[in-house]
Amino acid sequence: MSTIDDAATPARQLIEFIRDEIPLAHAMDLQLAGSGDDFLSLRAPLAPNVNDKGCAFGGSLVSLMTLSGWALVELALRRRGLDCDVFVAESTVRYLAPLWQDFHSNAQLAGDANWATFFNTLAARGKARIGVDCVIPGDNGQPAATLAARFVAKRRV
Repeated sequence: MSTIDDAATPARQLIEFIRDEIPLAHAMDLQLAGSGDDFLSLRAPLAPNVNDKGCAFGGSLVSLMTLSGWALVELALRRRGLDCDVFVAESTVRYLAPLWQDFHSNAQLAGDANWATFFNTLAARGKARIGVDCVIPGDNGQPAATLAARFVAKRRV
């Protein structure tokens, strides 16, 4: 597992890249919460992501989940020295409960996905797809929001 205290980690560098290149991520005050080979967690404070009711804005929730899923795939590629464009191809989001505090998104591979198949397909075809599941835990430990997404990586020419 990578730690968030090591400023030189690939995960930390990726989050700095995201904050620099995606204005929304900077405005959301997106931060790395943790990472490993099979998961990535991002957090955001409530204050810049609040809606008119005083709870977390749904657009911020889906953005944080999408960014955590994208970052999981991008980080796996970077760790292998692969230069690819990564896109979200499709996603389904569910909003299950309001959040009244700072929040975080945990991204991991979908149950039927694995890195070996993804990287073998990428090597053979120059592009590959992988499923990622993201969850934002709620105040009671139950999911407040979920996202099931498929990301596509395409090797740059």
